[in-house]
Amino acid sequence: MDFAFSARVSELRERLLAFMDEVVYPNERTYADQHAAAPNRWESPPVMAEMKRQARAAGLWNLFLPESDVGGGLTNLEYAPLCEIMGRSPIAPEVFNCAPPDTGNMEVLVRYGTDAQKRRWLGPLLDGAIRSAYAMTEPDVASSDATNIRARIERDGDEYVINGRKWWITGAGSTNCEVLIVMGKSDPQAERYRQQSMILVPKDTPGVIVVRPLTVFGYDDAPVGHWELRFENVRVPRDNILLGEGRGFEIAQGRLGPGRIHHCMRVIGLAERSLAAMCARAQSRVAFGAPLADQGVVMEAVASSRMEIEQARLLTLKAAHMMDTVGNKTARAEIAMIKVVAPAMALRVIDRAIQVHGGAGMCEDFGLARAWAHSRTLRVLDGPDEVHRRTVARIELRKQRNSAGA
Repeated sequence: MDFAFSARVSELRERLLAFMDEVVYPNERTYADQHAAAPNRWESPPVMAEMKRQARAAGLWNLFLPESDVGGGLTNLEYAPLCEIMGRSPIAPEVFNCAPPDTGNMEVLVRYGTDAQKRRWLGPLLDGAIRSAYAMTEPDVASSDATNIRARIERDGDEYVINGRKWWITGAGSTNCEVLIVMGKSDPQAERYRQQSMILVPKDTPGVIVVRPLTVFGYDDAPVGHWELRFENVRVPRDNILLGEGRGFEIAQGRLGPGRIHHCMRVIGLAERSLAAMCARAQSRVAFGAPLADQGVVMEAVASSRMEIEQARLLTLKAAHMMDTVGNKTARAEIAMIKVVAPAMALRVIDRAIQVHGGAGMCEDFGLARAWAHSRTLRVLDGPDEVHRRTVARIELRKQRNSAGA
């Protein structure tokens, strides 16, 4: 299996690395300062718009969206090393218009949207003029099983009426979020996987109530954040339905595969930056008469981190290659494996970096505490580890049964 970069990917990678060095990293502090001084925590700092303008002018824009003429035209395997680089900074994915949940929502619109839906929502999202949210998870059911969803989407003449409660809806309360993709139950009597539908809901529709922001290990992740919403007799036109009634579970499965592997790509980049911080700290700090880097326990932490990052990267590249060559369904086990492996790896690497930094690692001076909190969410986001392990086990057991019976 050849994971060598193509000439185009190598060139994009070099340009992306240079842009990160010249624009993104130097503006991380500016972004934080502008956000801290803003009267509204949920408004994007002005420097973000300027960085997005520069990224678009540099041709580093919408690099995701494989098999689409509106994206970068890259395969999942080609996009992987670029997405990893973006993952090194918490603000970088948005700079390049490659941030979730917009990426997943744009993929949904590209694959399943009508021409009218694309004109109204996909165009502005591709331009980075607006942002979006994806409302699936609910507080009252185990939402890792999407068939449990209780929010209702009911037809009433030429409209659909939506009622229900959602939470962990990333970006829903930010000032530039204008549209939600909502998953709900449209026919409780239908076959189990045909009961759900997805529908487009403008955020300013009457009855869409933004209840509260939710914190993640004490962080509110402003200006994007994660939100609880209520839908109280929300009415939208029937033309807002995606793909048709009863197709929600199908859309969710199509959306989650690329989203899961993108999370893994980005968190590998985060682990890389954390390892670099660990090494820099170990080489610059002296304890007991010698640099920390000379201590055997620190050398072990560095070596273990490098090996684990490489292992996770190779599995991610294999999963991306399979998605490109045999499809997401055949690559289910590999996608599930890396969704477990990559966040767990990043948590170990970041924890070691925190330990080498000592007390400094636990505050926000080096960004490691926030990096750990973010990586920990990925063990739950888009399905908890246990669900993915179940998928891997069932596929492996079936494979072994078939092998034994051959």
